[in-house]
Amino acid sequence: MSALPQLRSDATDLPRMDFQRPVICLFGMVFDTIGLDQAVARVRDAAARGEPLMITTPNLNYVVAARTDADFRHSALHSQLCVVDGMPLVWAARALGLPLTERVSGSDLFEGLRRVKDGAPIKAYFFGGPQGAAEEACRRVNAQGGGVHCVGGQSPGFVPVETLSEPACIEPIRAAGADLVIVAVGIKKGQAWIDRNRGRLGAPVVAYFGAVVNFTAGSVRRAPRWMSRLGFEWLWRILQEPALWRRYFDDGRAALGLALRCLLPLWWRRLRAPSDPRQGEASLTATPQGTLLRLIGHLEGPGQAPLRSALAEAARARAPIEIDMTALQDLDAHACGLLLLLHAWQRDIGQPLQLRAVPGPVRRRLRHHGADFLLDASPLA
Repeated sequence: MSALPQLRSDATDLPRMDFQRPVICLFGMVFDTIGLDQAVARVRDAAARGEPLMITTPNLNYVVAARTDADFRHSALHSQLCVVDGMPLVWAARALGLPLTERVSGSDLFEGLRRVKDGAPIKAYFFGGPQGAAEEACRRVNAQGGGVHCVGGQSPGFVPVETLSEPACIEPIRAAGADLVIVAVGIKKGQAWIDRNRGRLGAPVVAYFGAVVNFTAGSVRRAPRWMSRLGFEWLWRILQEPALWRRYFDDGRAALGLALRCLLPLWWRRLRAPSDPRQGEASLTATPQGTLLRLIGHLEGPGQAPLRSALAEAARARAPIEIDMTALQDLDAHACGLLLLLHAWQRDIGQPLQLRAVPGPVRRRLRHHGADFLLDASPLA
């Protein structure tokens, strides 16, 4: 079995993993199948309640990087809200008949919050961007009014995560009393910073919205809406920032590989699968080593009530979990997404999750979903 991370020092204060979330797995990532209006309402509700909410908005570049970086992948998997930012991912979901029909970028979500007219505005803090950008973004937000009021901003510069985590950076955020901290210090660095410091910020909602600071400050212009809808925002970004061409070229090559390894097999399965989803079974047994979860039959469709209940009960035990897949015949993107939530929870609390006796067809299906990393510590059937 692979080495486990140490039990997090704040594990007893971790946000509860919600297995009732409407999620799917796409290319090894979990996405909430909600639209912009629902996402705005979710953020405002969390801010009003003081409920911890980490937001991640993966695009194709994020998905590609997460394929080879487990820590980076985990930063999205253990988010409480993960919405899709990137039309290629929306197109892939549509081809598979998955209910991921709307792009919800960080910029769209922030602008949606600003458009809210009812209720008290959310107090936001900008962290990152070029020198002076956070301060200028803050000034512009407050000058225009709306559903967001900026309570501070800082541009700490291009320094390591350790430096960004020092009291000189953290204390101003705590003192500002923000509801929402918007991070823009480079995607991998930003996600690592959030994972390291989210409990110290004093703000319930934390999000990596990388381009929001520059867009709001006016240092970079957003693509016209028609270009975003047609999936040509990458071209606009290259025109604005020519150095990005290499990233988009590499992402395009990686996307072709994902289409061949994952998208086409799942699309072919969809053509041959029965039109009605089939509900399998899930049962739990306590063992001296922890918890044994047995999965049986076909786990398909967005409902998955037995699986959701079993996963929630297994997670509450905070113990090692084995999943016996001997009698499992197939699982779709909905069921795979729920298993990834359990994987994220077990990793958060430093407890193992192992798949046992995984049949060959199920192993192939996990690879098609991009979730083959779940098989790393799992014996062959």
